[in-house]
Amino acid sequence: MVVKLQRPILVGGLGLSFSLWMLDSWHDSIVQVSEFGLLSALAIGGGLWLFQKNRPQASSVEQLDIKLVERADVESAIAKVEAVINQLVQESENHPAIGNLREQVNQLLLDLDRQELKLAVTGGKSVGKTTLMEILKSSWQADIKQKVSFYETAPLFIKAGDNSDTDVLAEVETSDFVLFLTNGDLTDSEFQTLQQLKAANLPVMLVFNKQDQYLPDERASILLSLKQRTQGNLVATAASPIPIKVRKHEADGSVQEWLEQPAADIQQLTQQLGEVLAQQAQKLVWVTTWRKAKLLKAEAKNWLNGVRRDRATPAIEQYQWIAAAAAFANPVPALDVLATAAINAQMVMDLGNIYQQKFSLEQAQTVAGTMGSLMLKLGLVELSTKAVSTVLKSNAVTFVAGGVVQGVSAAYLTRVAGLSLVEYFQQQEIALDSGNNLNLEKLRQTLQNVFQQNQQITFLQSFVKQGVKRLLPEVAVEKAVG
Repeated sequence: MVVKLQRPILVGGLGLSFSLWMLDSWHDSIVQVSEFGLLSALAIGGGLWLFQKNRPQASSVEQLDIKLVERADVESAIAKVEAVINQLVQESENHPAIGNLREQVNQLLLDLDRQELKLAVTGGKSVGKTTLMEILKSSWQADIKQKVSFYETAPLFIKAGDNSDTDVLAEVETSDFVLFLTNGDLTDSEFQTLQQLKAANLPVMLVFNKQDQYLPDERASILLSLKQRTQGNLVATAASPIPIKVRKHEADGSVQEWLEQPAADIQQLTQQLGEVLAQQAQKLVWVTTWRKAKLLKAEAKNWLNGVRRDRATPAIEQYQWIAAAAAFANPVPALDVLATAAINAQMVMDLGNIYQQKFSLEQAQTVAGTMGSLMLKLGLVELSTKAVSTVLKSNAVTFVAGGVVQGVSAAYLTRVAGLSLVEYFQQQEIALDSGNNLNLEKLRQTLQNVFQQNQQITFLQSFVKQGVKRLLPEVAVEKAVG
């Protein structure tokens, strides 16, 4: 039993008194050292000892640096998954993914009361994963109350092979706790991977294995660097220490030598790991289940977005050619193309209905106007007109034909606007109440990304060819675009 002293001032005073007594006792033998200097050193030493004794120490649980959740949080996350699946059923009753999604939800509900913890042992090649895992299984697993299953991942940071780092980390994310092994200071790849695991809310313990292969000063330097870079849960081990040469001198003067294998040095690891599992076993399970629910929700949302995108694409194509025809029939200066034809409030309403983002006509007009303003400020109107003109210049007859540039440009901008709305709506969780609730910064970024994705020359050539075919007589098509 550890006894905690409750009188730090008394303890500090006794420590300082002891220091002064030692000073008096050693006075005759340390005349080269000034009394004041030694007294100061001893007093500072006693003060530091007192400070360290009474300074609150962060437990291994506090150092996990993850978001711990309650059962209610997990149940809420599962309910959100079910809501997305129900929406998918409503919009695509016979979708092939529904059965598998339902099965995964049922497994999440069972996982809420799971008793066995799953520990992943991961890291690069030749860091001692297998050895450490086997030692934990044989000498520690039976001594703890919690049920624990270990599994070793394929080595990280190896380009060759069937398992990519992405696959390995996806597997790691299904575990309740991660032992991440390194046998020296962290490489950039190791550091980035640790940051990725932290971002995924995974409890990770960094294990500096094979510490016995370094000299004491090197070992201390590496440990200091690891602490400074990770600021997390860190332990040092030697799962398979280097054999030690033993020499025995016999009475007859002969000498016998042999190698002995020291016992594994994993006490710090088992102590801290034991504390974490004893205090937080149930919550670690809940964190894992919560994390799986988030991933399953994203998967279900992707399926739902796929269904909606299949419905949105024909609508966008319909409006882009309507815009093209309007601009072709009534040619206007390039910078006015957007205002006259490219953005259509009715398209906003139709796409909003597909993505459960309900707009009144007035709200849709506000959204259309906002997008038009953003596209003008970003220079997308001028850029698109120049791009279309460049493609059309290959044929003088087509290029001078009235309204062709404006018509194709209007169609192109309408397409970019529609695809941008689709991308934006896919990120939404709840219906928008009005156009004023648009996140303008996010919409701006989405517009830029979609515009860049649709700037490839092969796409532009194909798109312009489609536009010309719709706007000009059939006989001009082959001359228009080669």
